[in-house]
Amino acid sequence: MVRVLGIVGSPRVGGNTERLVAEALRAAEEEGAETKLLRLAGREIRPCDACLSCRRTGECRIEDDFGPVFDEMLRSDGIILATPVYFGSATPQIKALIDRAGFLSSARGRVFEDKVGGALVVARRAGQNFTFAQLLFFFLHQGMIVPGSTYWNIAFGREKGEVEGDEEGLRTVRNFGRKMVWLIRRIKGSD
Repeated sequence: MVRVLGIVGSPRVGGNTERLVAEALRAAEEEGAETKLLRLAGREIRPCDACLSCRRTGECRIEDDFGPVFDEMLRSDGIILATPVYFGSATPQIKALIDRAGFLSSARGRVFEDKVGGALVVARRAGQNFTFAQLLFFFLHQGMIVPGSTYWNIAFGREKGEVEGDEEGLRTVRNFGRKMVWLIRRIKGSD
């Protein structure tokens, strides 16, 4: 079974970022994947304080909601990280997650190596390319494999639901969801 996790890094429940992730996951489900949408909204994911204790213990010493999210990432074959653009960058929630997940993964021997991952970004007007790259750097640093799509996995919208008017953006993330499942199957050696 192919398992795909979509992590919504927006503090807004039901917003454009969540709708975009849901669209990618729906396409993955149509290809036979088991999917899960996980919101960071309402969860406390504190920033990494660079204590580096994870290098000694293999655990993050900060007590918050990070552990269960990290465990879901470990259980998944594919990970989608999604964020709206906030002042030209990713949200603090998703940034805190990738910083801590990256340190802990490295401390445990690169646990995300050869998993499939990709980013989704929603912008009102600008900042999407930098933010998209910001999330992609996490996947590349971790030795993950990133499938392409018909364009960058970016859509536009500000108010809740506006992203649904970006047909090209929706088509792009649907294609990304399908390609993610296709690639995971090839890596696992199953069709």
